[in-house]
Amino acid sequence: MLKLSFKNRIASYYIFTTGLLIFVLFFVIYSIVKFSVNSRVNSDIESEINKHLTEIQIQNQSFDLIDKEEWKEREHNTLDVNPVFIQFVDIKNRIIEKSPNLKALQLKFHPEIESYELFDTQLVKKTIRQIQVPIFSNTVIIGHIIIAMSLEDARMVLNNLSDVLLISYPLILIVLFLIARFIAGSSIRPISTIIETSNIITKDNMKARIPLPFNKDELYTLSDTINNLLDRIETAIVREKQFTSDASHELRTPLTVIKGTLEVLIRKPREHKEYEDKINFCVTEVNRLNHLVDQLLLLARFENQKQSLKSEKIYLNSVLLDTISRYSSAIQAKKIQISAVFSKDYYVQTDGYLFAIIINNLISNAVKYSNTNSKLTIYIKEIEGHLECLIADSGIGIPTEDLDRIYDQFYRSKSTEHPEIKGTGLGLSIVRRLCSLLNIDIDIRSQENIGTTVILSLYEADLK
Repeated sequence: MLKLSFKNRIASYYIFTTGLLIFVLFFVIYSIVKFSVNSRVNSDIESEINKHLTEIQIQNQSFDLIDKEEWKEREHNTLDVNPVFIQFVDIKNRIIEKSPNLKALQLKFHPEIESYELFDTQLVKKTIRQIQVPIFSNTVIIGHIIIAMSLEDARMVLNNLSDVLLISYPLILIVLFLIARFIAGSSIRPISTIIETSNIITKDNMKARIPLPFNKDELYTLSDTINNLLDRIETAIVREKQFTSDASHELRTPLTVIKGTLEVLIRKPREHKEYEDKINFCVTEVNRLNHLVDQLLLLARFENQKQSLKSEKIYLNSVLLDTISRYSSAIQAKKIQISAVFSKDYYVQTDGYLFAIIINNLISNAVKYSNTNSKLTIYIKEIEGHLECLIADSGIGIPTEDLDRIYDQFYRSKSTEHPEIKGTGLGLSIVRRLCSLLNIDIDIRSQENIGTTVILSLYEADLK
């Protein structure tokens, strides 16, 4: 099968549709002209009937022309372009009179044809239209007027029109195809630009963009959509490179510390206590490394959306209290005053495992960044058909200028000023991703040296 280019396909579809329309138009034109010509012939024949019926006189069951001389001198004695032939016959089909333009010819009477019915027949191999009108004496038929008109002129007009339409039809289609092909080529020129731009875009060259067409049509929308797609791909690649770089750095740091510590231990014999301290320190770094790897795997898993959600009805109060008790040692060590306010039992329909990860990360951060002898408040309230879960601490807080970056992976606000606070900078990235999956709105408000408040809005709550 012949494969056409996109430009030629557009032109072909256009020509196919236009060709059908032109064919219908030509057919209508031909039909109208044919109807008009035939109607004119029929009208002329009827006019001749009415005129000649008044030119006969009936006597004793016979008839004759009133004024033969005048009748013979009229136009019927010549062969016109579209001549009218007249013939009078009696009941036995004998010719009483006929128009001089018939000369030696005569019109044939067709007894099988009904009176006043127009029909086509032949006269010396020429097509004529004929009608047979009875002549009455009282109620008795005593003869017929046979009137015929040549159709050669009408046929010539119709044949010429047919020839013109048949010749012009393919010529028009060819011209329209060339015009459509040119217009299609001009219209899809932005597609060529898209192809050229796509060919120069690589992983290391994501800056190229497709020039937007002047007209805001479908191709403009396509180009703009592709540009937006390229923007998202570029952002994803940049984020992936940054993630890889940051992950490599974060993984390398504890490994370097562990390696340095072990190298120091093997340089010379040391006291048992020193060995124990250094090994415990390495164990702590290994645990930190394991925690970092777990969070990286968790983040990667949800970035790829490989985790299927398992919706279930969970007891919200219990999730919060269980998480608080998990960090009871750290809470007691910092002497943090906990206030958990639940006016009643609350339930929510969501994925219990993922929701527990969100709560765990948020309470872990609240405890981690709280000052000694500070307060940590957790409460749930019902607002206009949904629940709001608030976790508020009175810790070191986050500077206003850093709030826009708190969800960035590996970002930790002023981490150098608080080296005693360990972390990976992945917790809030994981929280935001999971909130998006569970259709939970998260809002974090914070002031430096005053504290941080996290608000979770739960829209699938089943209130009890």
